[in-house]
Amino acid sequence: MSHHHDHGTNTYGRAFAIGIGLNLAYVIVEFLYGRTAHSLALVADAGHNLSDVLGLVLAWGASLLAQRQPSQRRTYGLRRSSILAALINAVVLLLSIGAIGWEALQRLNATTPVASQTVIIVAAAGIVINALTAALFMAGRHGDLNIRGAFLHMAADAGIALGVVLAGVVMLATGWLWLDPVVSLLIVAVILGGTWGLLRDAVNLALDGVPVGIEVAAVKGYLRSLPGVLDVHDMHIWAMSTTETALTAHLMIQPEVPRGDGLLVAATQALHDRFGIEHATLQVETCELDRHCACSLGSGEKA
Repeated sequence: MSHHHDHGTNTYGRAFAIGIGLNLAYVIVEFLYGRTAHSLALVADAGHNLSDVLGLVLAWGASLLAQRQPSQRRTYGLRRSSILAALINAVVLLLSIGAIGWEALQRLNATTPVASQTVIIVAAAGIVINALTAALFMAGRHGDLNIRGAFLHMAADAGIALGVVLAGVVMLATGWLWLDPVVSLLIVAVILGGTWGLLRDAVNLALDGVPVGIEVAAVKGYLRSLPGVLDVHDMHIWAMSTTETALTAHLMIQPEVPRGDGLLVAATQALHDRFGIEHATLQVETCELDRHCACSLGSGEKA
């Protein structure tokens, strides 16, 4: 039996701190200007941005919990909290864009005057702040679902703010009040695509599905190609966190093959280097050929 451990250390702590600080300050400013200008749109967007700040806090907390050492009661530590954070962030994003979409539909039926100049200035500041925050998480969005959730939150807000600015400029020039809800609906449709993918991947990891990017057939093919290995069964691949993948498998080897640790050490290292599997546990079994490998044929195989 062999194990390989490689814990990530990049928790994006500084990025989270800067992002939370900038966005919390912007929420306060946006709310105050919204009240002063009697702009319901700005006040509502301030509430939406506050939910994103809470999302960043959640993602940061999960990244810190994921670094906690295992205990006797939690032998894996709290790594899976990052998966829960990604799942909650996806749900919050869907609820947020649902609320924006509903408000936009209401405004299509009854357009209301908008304080365009104030909205344009405040929303333009929102573009800068949200884009800068999103940039802090851009590098890690492909390798960590939790970071991807934070990135999508901020990128979505930047997109919403950009749409508000463009709509405000056109409305200021033409008086087309219907443009504000139409642009909002278009932005909602774009954000929905990315959020749905985040939700799908988060649910997959929460249900111990194979992480995206790992081909089960390729992993099994590699293990079967090892010297002396007759078959592979009871192979399971799942995510321990949004950045760490685990594997367990039974390797049936020929009886005459020496059962040393060299093969297992090389195999676990290769699983890490080729497939990004940090935690591999391989159990070696021998199976006499005259029994037709009943131990393989009689076991259910799950991947």
